[in-house]
Amino acid sequence: MKIHGLHHSAYRCRDSEETRAFYEDFLGLPLAEAVAIGGTKSDGGVLHTFFQMEDGSYIAFFEAPDLPFEFKKQRDFDLHLALEASEETSQRIREKASTEGREVRGPVDHGLAISVYFRDPNGYVVELVNKTPRHDEMMDPDKNGAREKLAQWQRGKA
Repeated sequence: MKIHGLHHSAYRCRDSEETRAFYEDFLGLPLAEAVAIGGTKSDGGVLHTFFQMEDGSYIAFFEAPDLPFEFKKQRDFDLHLALEASEETSQRIREKASTEGREVRGPVDHGLAISVYFRDPNGYVVELVNKTPRHDEMMDPDKNGAREKLAQWQRGKA
């Protein structure tokens, strides 16, 4: 049995409409579904929203107003959501972000990909990734020595 791929990755959100505006209006990911779980907002319920990507997978959010959660600006290496996009799409959204006065960083060349970074209304970093021609080779564990790099890291911590 194999895992087929990502269906969705879910995160908490402060406000479902504010989150929808970022992911649908700004990034262009259509709202696919909104599922109320356990009632309504007024009786402690949760709203689960799904935004569809071109490959059929989703990014999802839970708004749970009555359940404590600390929203904070995340650092890239603490938590970020990396989405693959074309260079043209990344450039268009980067220009849109600048025009709208949104936080934007990049493009940053990582060798395997060129990335542009944004911050969503919940404090999460959203990275748009453009694969470089070297991407597939650099991500091939038979060629890149990933296991040895991990082992070396572990030895260095000891």
